[in-house]
Amino acid sequence: MDLRLPKPASDQKLRRAEALDALDAVLPFGRRDFLADILTDDDVETLRHLAKEGIGENSVRALASDLGHLEAWSLAAGFSLPWPAPEALLIKFVAHHLWDFSRRETDPAHGMPNDVADALRAAGLLRIEGPHAPSTVRRRLSSWSTLTQWRGFTGKFNAPGLRSALKLAVRASTRPRKRKSEKAVTADVLFALLQACAGDRLVDVRDRALLLVAFASGGRRRSELSSLRVDQVVALDPVAVDPKEPGGPKLPCLKIRLGRSKTTEADDAFVLLVGRPVLALQEWLERAKVSEGAVFRGIDRWGHLERNALTPQTVNLILKRRIAQAGLDPKVFSAHGLRSGFLTETARRGIPLPEAMQQSQHRSVQQASRYYNDAERLIV
Repeated sequence: MDLRLPKPASDQKLRRAEALDALDAVLPFGRRDFLADILTDDDVETLRHLAKEGIGENSVRALASDLGHLEAWSLAAGFSLPWPAPEALLIKFVAHHLWDFSRRETDPAHGMPNDVADALRAAGLLRIEGPHAPSTVRRRLSSWSTLTQWRGFTGKFNAPGLRSALKLAVRASTRPRKRKSEKAVTADVLFALLQACAGDRLVDVRDRALLLVAFASGGRRRSELSSLRVDQVVALDPVAVDPKEPGGPKLPCLKIRLGRSKTTEADDAFVLLVGRPVLALQEWLERAKVSEGAVFRGIDRWGHLERNALTPQTVNLILKRRIAQAGLDPKVFSAHGLRSGFLTETARRGIPLPEAMQQSQHRSVQQASRYYNDAERLIV
């Protein structure tokens, strides 16, 4: 891998590699030596500090990946990544990663220079021939901003020039915007999935609880489901079916403490579950005899409960398997469809957007309102 600048001395690389060992449960297997070759001592210390501060594993993993790309890109472009980065460098990053195919044909200097692209490709950090997806560029800028703040600096990520450059670059990009799940898991789809796991096997009990909790809790992300622990589930007093009749029938209720996540910064963030999802979760915990540790765990081929928690990838595979068993196309559904499905369903039922966002924990009104707009277009 040739990124133009000399490689770090072997003792420096070894020291960073040993420091990264503390993150071996977070970083992908085999990435330690690669990151030690690219990152600086300050980079490694920042990642270790973030992990100690309780940032979610997926967030630390994403930050490490984005930081590795930023450092490699800067080295390939012939300079060391400065902290904080000036606005001109942020705009240069956008220009290198988002560009217009048609303009590239008449202006070879447009977009990422060939030598920079070749260096990144040789390092295994560039696998596409065209511009990056706007969502990828935004995510890396967001990671850059987060890392800048944790280093104690104030960045230029809200500068008008950068916002304008990013907006124009996105418009020029011909890459179509794709949703993480082509179709939403709305109430009718969820019903079909529950029918597909209506049996009495332990795996059926688990999958029913997983799907109902994921949907009813606002469309929790697969990473949040896989990392959910028993001590995050808190039983509350039953609530009345009809608030106007407090002495009438009651429904079971509990809250799930979310802590810090991609969309929640407060340690006391939580969502509520009422009724059927609570019963499904209680049945799973009782049948599986889960009283501590991970809530949702693997089940082997003989139906025996495993100690390890489900991975985010397994959550996605469970949904796709149940989709196929329900007679639907697993190619157009993913676990993120539970999140979009929750908001789509609340829009269909006339629930105000701010109320729905309290449960989904969306921070962006613009992002959440997209599902409301789509739902309204389907109403005849």
